[in-house]
Amino acid sequence: MADYQNIFTRTQVRGPAYAGVPLEPGSMGREAGTGFNYWLGRLGDAQLGPIYLGWTGIASLLCGFLAIEIIGLNMWASVNWDPIQFVRQLPWLGLEPPPPERGLCVICPLNEGGWWQLAGFFLTTSVLLWWVRTYRRARALRMGTHVAWAFASAIWLFLVLGFIRPLLMGSWSEAVPFGIFPHLDWTAAFSIRYGNLFYNPFHMLSIVFLYGSTLLFAMHGATILAVSRYGGEREIEQVVDRGTAAERAALFWRWTMGFNATMESIHRWAWWFAVLCTLVGGIGILLTGTVVENWYLWGVKHGLAPTYPQVFGPITDPASIQGGMQ
Repeated sequence: MADYQNIFTRTQVRGPAYAGVPLEPGSMGREAGTGFNYWLGRLGDAQLGPIYLGWTGIASLLCGFLAIEIIGLNMWASVNWDPIQFVRQLPWLGLEPPPPERGLCVICPLNEGGWWQLAGFFLTTSVLLWWVRTYRRARALRMGTHVAWAFASAIWLFLVLGFIRPLLMGSWSEAVPFGIFPHLDWTAAFSIRYGNLFYNPFHMLSIVFLYGSTLLFAMHGATILAVSRYGGEREIEQVVDRGTAAERAALFWRWTMGFNATMESIHRWAWWFAVLCTLVGGIGILLTGTVVENWYLWGVKHGLAPTYPQVFGPITDPASIQGGMQ
């Protein structure tokens, strides 16, 4: 029985390279190169290529390269162009947004947030162009556009953090810096400044959907692997012509939790859970500072958070303190 615990792909089926369905007239041609890679075959299909970029794909990669170059060179300059220190301190290096006194300046001085604006512009353009490419490729193949709209949910959170909320707050300084630990430091400071983000109900929902989507994907992946010896990976066929795999999978979940998702509905469950994670997360971030100044005090007011003993004096909203906004 242990031979069938196929957590890793063990059999690689390799046939002639397949270029895919014909493209519609007027489309840019796919890249000609195709090949096979053993290690890719360990994860999935061993065929590599052909790749279709199109004009939007090329423009997206170019803008993404410019954004990474701006961020990277600014980080390198911050350690006096020392390559050893650049590698050593890379997790701590960052590119900061404009300071609060600059407000919503259209073009800030380069060394006072201007580089951050340029990097953000090119990175946002790159992401949006990649979304257009994703949508257009799905339409060209006569697929549904589910992937593009799932990607749009992640883009929503990205735009809220770096563009929409700073606009509503009236300052680019509210945006997230580029960098690993600077990003994490911003998150911690953001939560403290606004009274503990864990009391934000939309943050709670986002975490529910985050953990829920990982659980759903793990349950689904495990189920299909468990019945793959019966052809369970041919899910769509088994929706209309149930075989041993679908029946055993359904029986397992009826035995263990009383009901089962179908071969089709589990994907809708997982899609919604994943999409709602970033969708409601973006709503929670957008409300922070614009509608709710302190999530802990908001939680106390609405019976969500406990009132703690006043050991060190009364709890004061930081926004009410002179200079607290700075």
